[in-house]
Amino acid sequence: MKFVSYEYSKGPSFGAVIGEDIIDLSDAGSSLRAVLATGPLGNLQAVAAQREPIAPLNKVVLLQVVPDAARVICVGKNYRDHAKEMGGEAPIQPNLFMRTPQSLVGHRQSIVCPNASSQYDYEGELAVVIGRGGRRISTERALSHVAGYTCFLDGSVRDFQKHSFTAGKNFDSSGACGPWLVPAAEVSDPQNLTLTTRLNGKVVQHAKTSEMIHAVSSIISYISTFTHLEPGDVIATGTPSGVGAARTPPIWLNPGDQVEVEIEDIGILANTVIREPSI
Repeated sequence: MKFVSYEYSKGPSFGAVIGEDIIDLSDAGSSLRAVLATGPLGNLQAVAAQREPIAPLNKVVLLQVVPDAARVICVGKNYRDHAKEMGGEAPIQPNLFMRTPQSLVGHRQSIVCPNASSQYDYEGELAVVIGRGGRRISTERALSHVAGYTCFLDGSVRDFQKHSFTAGKNFDSSGACGPWLVPAAEVSDPQNLTLTTRLNGKVVQHAKTSEMIHAVSSIISYISTFTHLEPGDVIATGTPSGVGAARTPPIWLNPGDQVEVEIEDIGILANTVIREPSI
């Protein structure tokens, strides 16, 4: 069973995916984030299993997994080969930056190529959604704080990144998160997953999450040393090598391009690039 935030006839909602159907769970709370704060996803699974579908999966609009996330925390250069291809050293501690929820869309929603740049790049990543909050979490306990996992596209505007990292990572609708949240109990080992990014059907990134410099548990523990993690916080764990900026010649995303981020045991996040509308 997987969990989604979606939009249907009555507006934004959240629920479960069973087979190819949507089970609405909006009466359990105001959002998936709100429900995560009340307890484990197992409670929702029991409720969903007793309900009838409200719509086929292909008839709803899937939103980013946690549309109202208070924080989207990202890890830079967390794969040694990616750090090398970008001309930097592997970081001793996790190299963190933030994305706004407004910079992200959901599965099969359009990602926007900004008019202000011609250097729009892809980064496929594994993302973690926090279920149980906490501060000063040990690495040994860290995975028990995870609600589940999803796919993440860290769309990056490289020329803006050079003078303002925050700007380069936060153009509206430049990234994506989805298609759904897979409960942590259904992912046996987040450090043993295959991650593949495809551009127009061609593989451009392919790696195992075991290649991360800082494991998921270490990232969670590190972040919790300086801030109290909250249910619904999203942590993107970094991208492997193969990004467009590091290629010769560089490969940039253009309107009409199709980007897919596939992670073993989780699914495929697919998005189409469109040009930013003129004002």
